[in-house]
Amino acid sequence: MTDDQRRSDADETSVEAYCVRDRTTVEMLHPTPVWTRQGVPATRGECPICGGVVFRMGNTPAHAEIARPAAIKVATNTRVKLPQETVYLNFAPDDVAIAEQLADDLQKLGVACWLHENDPEDFNWAGGVHPALRECLRMVLLLSPAALTDERVEAAWTFFKTKSKTVHIARISPADPPDDLRRRPRYDFAADYKTAFRQLLQALDG
Repeated sequence: MTDDQRRSDADETSVEAYCVRDRTTVEMLHPTPVWTRQGVPATRGECPICGGVVFRMGNTPAHAEIARPAAIKVATNTRVKLPQETVYLNFAPDDVAIAEQLADDLQKLGVACWLHENDPEDFNWAGGVHPALRECLRMVLLLSPAALTDERVEAAWTFFKTKSKTVHIARISPADPPDDLRRRPRYDFAADYKTAFRQLLQALDG
């Protein structure tokens, strides 16, 4: 089945999703079944209000028509080479939909992004640090209650902090940053996505 056929079939079934830009639930336009980078089923579509990308996590009958991608594992002696301007998006698994949306919005404007990988606990990189953490000089931490309790998220921003790298905080739901990050730049996406996105973009361009 082609992508156009999948979109046509999906369009016949209404799919609702929360648009963080407009802070409301909408019936997405052109819903398309996808798999996230973490191998999680989701539906991707367009917000009828702002035209932005919206996601809804979860399996649907349409996912039966597309193959689930195999989990990608990179050997521990592999070193990724990323442009230093690449932004590392650090987030908890529960926040993958918003992370995907933010990455999509940033990349549309020319900001390269690397999405945090939530690998199994027993998967270790050489030296104990993911190569992307070494290569990237800037991080955006998606702050949420889930992120505050995720050890891998904490390990990532702690590594950045110890290396004196820049950490921006994108507050996506009510939560206070850890004490060690209270002085880092903060943008309230939960209150106003458009304003916070513009502020973050200006900071990343600075």
